[in-house]
Amino acid sequence: MILLLLAIVFTQLSLLAFGGGNAILPEMQHKVVTVHHWMTAEQFSSLFAMAQAAPGPNMMIVPLVGWHVAGTAGLLVTSLAKFGPSSIITIYALKFWQRFKAHPLRARFEKALKPITVGLVLVSAWLIADASAQNLLLVMIVIVTAILGMFKKVHPLWVMVLGAGLGMCLL
Repeated sequence: MILLLLAIVFTQLSLLAFGGGNAILPEMQHKVVTVHHWMTAEQFSSLFAMAQAAPGPNMMIVPLVGWHVAGTAGLLVTSLAKFGPSSIITIYALKFWQRFKAHPLRARFEKALKPITVGLVLVSAWLIADASAQNLLLVMIVIVTAILGMFKKVHPLWVMVLGAGLGMCLL
């Protein structure tokens, strides 16, 4: 039953993943933490941090959630459910999209989608920061690493190492 539920939830997320994987992070967190109670917000945040530290696609959190909930079978089910439907849709959408390469509405549509995508990514960042910053020191680490990531030309891996180092040394 849990595998079927994982398949349903992650297939729905796959179909909503317009604008990239991080755009569905708030909904994923809502489903996994609030709706199904498969883990706490802090556990979700920790899995997200591990997924971002690992090499590979930025949606490595999907198999980690599946593994956390139902072991290896959960990992496989969530991965297929999340990446399968959106991949198939993307293949057909790209073929369709190429037909309208020179159409003036295509450029307008793409321009209109940019702020929506940015907003969804910002909501994702807020949810992860909110779940991670449980005290004043952690809030300060979030702020410092966010500033470094946004305004300085520091590689994200070094920002993560700095944040983790500060957390280990000061907590």
